[in-house]
Amino acid sequence: MIFDLLITNASVVDGTGAAPFAATLGLKNDTIVLIDKQQMQTYEAVKTIDARGLVLTPGFIDAHAHGDPLVEPEFSNFLAMGVTTICLGQDGFSPEQEDVSEWMDRVDEVVPGVNIVLFAGHNTIRMLSGAKYDPVPSEAQFMEMERLLANAMQAGCFGLTTGLEYNPGLYSATPELVRLAKAVGKHQGLIMSHMRSESDDSITAAIDELLEQGQHCPVQVSHIKVVYGKGKARGEEILAQLNSARARGLQVTADFYPYTASYTSIEILFPDWAKKPFNYDEVVRTRGEELSTFLKEKIIFRNGPDATLIGSGPYAGKKLSQIAAELNKPFELVLMEDIGPYGAFGAYFIMDEELQQTLLLDPHTMICTDGSPTMKHPRSFGAFPRVLETFVKERQVLTLQEAIRKMTGYTAEIIGLHNRGFIKEGYKADLLLFDPAKVKAKATYEAPTQLATGFRYVILNGQIVKEQEQLSEMRAGKMLKK
Repeated sequence: MIFDLLITNASVVDGTGAAPFAATLGLKNDTIVLIDKQQMQTYEAVKTIDARGLVLTPGFIDAHAHGDPLVEPEFSNFLAMGVTTICLGQDGFSPEQEDVSEWMDRVDEVVPGVNIVLFAGHNTIRMLSGAKYDPVPSEAQFMEMERLLANAMQAGCFGLTTGLEYNPGLYSATPELVRLAKAVGKHQGLIMSHMRSESDDSITAAIDELLEQGQHCPVQVSHIKVVYGKGKARGEEILAQLNSARARGLQVTADFYPYTASYTSIEILFPDWAKKPFNYDEVVRTRGEELSTFLKEKIIFRNGPDATLIGSGPYAGKKLSQIAAELNKPFELVLMEDIGPYGAFGAYFIMDEELQQTLLLDPHTMICTDGSPTMKHPRSFGAFPRVLETFVKERQVLTLQEAIRKMTGYTAEIIGLHNRGFIKEGYKADLLLFDPAKVKAKATYEAPTQLATGFRYVILNGQIVKEQEQLSEMRAGKMLKK
């Protein structure tokens, strides 16, 4: 056989967590067809890469990402950091159409820069079903939600996501989520949840609510964090709660981005009564003082106006404290009068490094970016290399093979990608070649859109899509269906 691509002298970290081994790999079309650990034979190939001094790993799988492949199909920020597959439809929001198979077909037509996995979004389904902002949907609306979910799963979605801090998910009660979890379980899917709260004082109850759904299907805590929590012991308490559920037979996992600032819509700072479906102008007119007090207390509770960095809109790149000084008005009035609940996205410095590291090191935690091609947060451009730089190289709290498992095989296993995430014969050829010492996350909070460097080759579905720091013009991603 003449291989399309031959990779010789590689140190293979295969995604299982096992120790590296030396091998020659042969690819044909989009598949790994040879793994020769003896390396005694010579082979013919159209192209050969001598991987001496480099590690060969599966392409990274991002468990929680954002972006629209129909608007920006390149996803070059992901490829630059070694990500070959991303999971979209997060936080309860998926393409706003009843028939997602049509959307999937359009994605395949544009040929995305990375492989796309889609989840159905609970918030989107709620809006499409007519339940919208009703706290308790009617039976007809429930049945419509179940129908939309079943259709999405049959079209190839891998499960359901919820965004319970966002509209309209925040109106849904636990029995609704449990009923939908049964439908997800029936289709062998997974629920990924941006839970009802990530705050230290209420996260235990939020996890319990997710675990109730976990009696009917596997569940995953999206971007696991404990906002305002402190220390290793607090992290261990959260992990004990999850481990206790596993001991009862529940499958519960988590994904994680390696930064201590979150990033989301500024609406997260506003009370429910100042958000849709309520009229914001009317709220300001009739309850302005109450709103101003609420915002002031909320920001003080969230480490003060220095801890909120605006990431979009006219004030992008400035801290709330800085904008307040420039406009010569209190920060709560800046939020209320100049930004509003839907006027910007922001980064919020509200997490504790020691606690977060404790959550990362748990074997049931995988890696995500929670980023997109346009999101002004360094996680969008640096999450995966930062794991290698910070936790493998600098702090030495993760071995290289365990870090790779958290970025590849474990994620594939939990999501249900049956032929990706590992270096095995018969598996798809999504592969990376790099020197771990040279991998660099260059994105910072001040300059969040700098591409990562150090991934020598990125191979996607058998095609070389990045060599040195040069990204290929050709896109090779696919819409992956369950």
